[in-house]
Amino acid sequence: MTDDREVDLDGVSRLAGYLVDEQGHDALVVNGTTGESPTTTDAEKSAIIRAVAEAVGDRARILAGVGTPSTAHTVALAREAAAAGAHGLLVVTPYYNKPPQAGLVAHFAAVADATELPIMVYDIPHRSGVPLETESLVRIAAHERIVAVKDAKGDLLASAWVMRRTDLAYYSGEDALTLPLLSIGAVGVVGTSTHLCGPQTRELIAAYVAGDAGLAARLHHQLLPLHTGIFRTQGPILVKAGLRGLGLPAGPVRPPLVEATAEQYATLVADCVAAGVKLPEEAA
Repeated sequence: MTDDREVDLDGVSRLAGYLVDEQGHDALVVNGTTGESPTTTDAEKSAIIRAVAEAVGDRARILAGVGTPSTAHTVALAREAAAAGAHGLLVVTPYYNKPPQAGLVAHFAAVADATELPIMVYDIPHRSGVPLETESLVRIAAHERIVAVKDAKGDLLASAWVMRRTDLAYYSGEDALTLPLLSIGAVGVVGTSTHLCGPQTRELIAAYVAGDAGLAARLHHQLLPLHTGIFRTQGPILVKAGLRGLGLPAGPVRPPLVEATAEQYATLVADCVAAGVKLPEEAA
């Protein structure tokens, strides 16, 4: 955002380049929670996708968050994201209205039918109000374009059962559970703290994939203070504070979120230090 809380498309492009080229991300999710999707307009969302696609679309995959409580609105956003250049879609469980499981299955099927893009389902019951139950995930996995799950349910046993019964690629939706989920078959993480610790988190995943469980565990323990500390308040607040501290594009948050306090920034710095990540002691 600019200082007057307008979307800064130049800053969006610069930040995308930083995350891919310096933080080592294979893919970027745009218009997710950390991207302040609840307070951006549909037109702003499309412009952000285009900016990121132009900046890094030739060297990273771009997933566009399109989930809303309305199936019709989600379908419309999915089509707009496809037109704007997204490579895939992140579709969160419809939130607030708490649909039954049959409604969730129909919702995801409708969105998957709307475009040719692959879909990562976002299962985060503490925000959506309702979990995607195992049988529902198994049912929607039968759709050829529903290929992955961002798993923020925190139920490793339920996730393991879905992995056993489907080919869905699982990504941790909770930074600190990346290694536990990898251990039961997950393949990566869609992170929040990884705006600041991308290389270290990438090293953790690579170590586990290479069979060095000991190194992966050491990195897991090292990164815990930041993987968890980024959520001491709402993630976008501390992510933006950290990015500003590094002199990177961020700007203020849009209401109803509020800026990080000096005390919150100092705690973020301490969490970074504990995790072996450098962050300037003075906020920008």
